[in-house]
Amino acid sequence: MIINNKQSLQFKDIKQGKNNENKNQKITIFQYLQKHIATGSMIAKATGIPQKSICRYKRDLELQGILSEVEKKECEITGFKAWYLTTNKDLFPKSNQLKLF
Repeated sequence: MIINNKQSLQFKDIKQGKNNENKNQKITIFQYLQKHIATGSMIAKATGIPQKSICRYKRDLELQGILSEVEKKECEITGFKAWYLTTNKDLFPKSNQLKLF
């Protein structure tokens, strides 16, 4: 019985550590994009965060309304067309939504 409780505590500690790492990575991406406009590949190269993680955090930050796609053009790293991203609200594209009505 004691072994199971100890294992549960160890798993809990591991899980919390991973959540802290995820939170730190999301903050790193947010802060980087405050000062830079970049693609996922460019962010990965500059921060060392895996690109797959950046894709997940991008969606989270978009849903929170604090990240926006600025323009789609050739990525400096891959040479393929990709969205350049920012978390700087001054650089968010102006919405044409009001012109529809």
